[in-house]
Amino acid sequence: MSGDGGQNTRRLECMHWPEAALALQRSGSTLVWPFGAFEQHGPQLPLSTDALFAERILDRVLQGLPEEMPIWALPIQSIGLSPEHRGFPGTLSLSAELLIRLVREVGKQLADQGVQRLVLFNAHGGQIGLLQTAARELAVETPAMAVLPCFLWSGVSELKSLVPANELAHGLHAGLAETSLMLALEPALVGEQRPLDGDHVSNKSAATPPEGWSLEGPAPLAWFAADLSQSGVVGDSRGADAKLGSQLETALLAHWRQLFTSLMTSSWPPRGDQRRI
Repeated sequence: MSGDGGQNTRRLECMHWPEAALALQRSGSTLVWPFGAFEQHGPQLPLSTDALFAERILDRVLQGLPEEMPIWALPIQSIGLSPEHRGFPGTLSLSAELLIRLVREVGKQLADQGVQRLVLFNAHGGQIGLLQTAARELAVETPAMAVLPCFLWSGVSELKSLVPANELAHGLHAGLAETSLMLALEPALVGEQRPLDGDHVSNKSAATPPEGWSLEGPAPLAWFAADLSQSGVVGDSRGADAKLGSQLETALLAHWRQLFTSLMTSSWPPRGDQRRI
């Protein structure tokens, strides 16, 4: 993870093994594994967008927690499941089978070393379901360790007041929110273009779903960016600015600090009931 040496206290990879042995055996020991992707994010955002968001927000969230809390971060998993962006150069994607195996193998080793909770902290919308499946499969094999698959943007209530409703619902990729957040976090990585692309809500667009259906939602489609967009953007990035990005960052940090605080001050969830072992 990027940042100064003071952040090393929350990084498992910076520990010596005797220190890690003691840490992982502590009551309530919790590891957070950030997941991103290596995929196109339009002509204005870097391939590492999702990975950068997961890593940077997690870094700052954990540094805001009380030092005595036994919670640490694993290194970022920066290549994920991104077949929906195939055809745009630079995109790399692992198979679903490989990622599930990765989560299971790493997770079992952590459980064997005493970890009591593993949070999968994901910033790539295209692998939400995959990591939920991987978490369930791992939980079957590690009854003493709880597995919690999370998505960076889910449940952040303040988004409704910051992002217009249409963009919040239909700006699926590299639109207003992601471009603004990157302008706040790493402005040097943001290009000059601000596309409005990927129309799938107007009557003139062949990509507009029939009534009751949607690209994402209650009755979704396994969509591909190339079917929707010339630029790779699915949404409207035109109004993006660093001020909005800073507001989004503040909202994300507050949300996840509150969630991790409530988790770490609880004994939840219950684990290892004999009926499921």
